Amino acid sequence: RGTMTGLKQSLIGGLLLITGIVATSSFAGDITHSTPGLSGYDAVAYFTDGKPVRGSGYHVVVQDGVTYAFASAEHKKLFIANPKQYLPAFGGFCAYGVAVGKKFVADPEVWEVVDGILYLNLDKGIQEKWQRDIPGYIKKGNTNWSDIKDKSPDAL
Repeated sequence: RGTMTGLKQSLIGGLLLITGIVATSSFAGDITHSTPGLSGYDAVAYFTDGKPVRGSGYHVVVQDGVTYAFASAEHKKLFIANPKQYLPAFGGFCAYGVAVGKKFVADPEVWEVVDGILYLNLDKGIQEKWQRDIPGYIKKGNTNWSDIKDKSPDAL
């Protein structure tokens, strides 16, 4: 009887392990879709409030595989009506980084709206460099973006 109990426990343990591995691998691919755009900040608030505002999990929209959170139902509605008006340039990567051919993760609190387009930067120091020639860096960024947009940041 002791051997039978041990065998049952081993079989149950093995099944639980296999179930855990299968469940983990099936959810692993979904992680990229749960990563919030703008690090969870409300894309509309930059334009309506003039400042970065954290979004809420109660008001979300998935746009091109990226989840955006909004501070209010009204902001969510504005975004749905015209997402291109509110989406950050260069997929939300640092504008200066894209201008130099890189994809740096941007700080959503280091931003600027130029000609109705939201641009983000890595940090305040990089933003100072970017501000020395905004039109030039935007032009370089627009040129580089088509070449690097589908590449992973670590490949650049």
